[in-house]
Amino acid sequence: MAQFRLLLIAITVVIVVFTIAAFANDGWNLLPHFFGPIFALTWQGQFNVDFTTYLILSGVWMAWRGGFTGGSIGLGLLAPPLGILFLAPYLIYLIGKSGGDPKRLLLGVHVD
Repeated sequence: MAQFRLLLIAITVVIVVFTIAAFANDGWNLLPHFFGPIFALTWQGQFNVDFTTYLILSGVWMAWRGGFTGGSIGLGLLAPPLGILFLAPYLIYLIGKSGGDPKRLLLGVHVD
């Protein structure tokens, strides 16, 4: 679990640096850059749709993991727009909270 935590930290650092660089180059106006290729039906658009489904799935997992309580639904709604910038630190937090137990990490309130 320590290696997984290190990977999550590295991912977070890389995406923060990349996000800062993207903001410096293109500003905060992400929507045309994201949706333009989708509407143009390009390979970049295909990737963006595929990636969006992963983001939605991560949000559904967060809400399910918490038993679809108000708080877990709120976390699930944050996941798609914030992506790995949110998911990686959240998983680091959950690793600590679960004591490194993969079953507790993944299943949350559904652990027997």
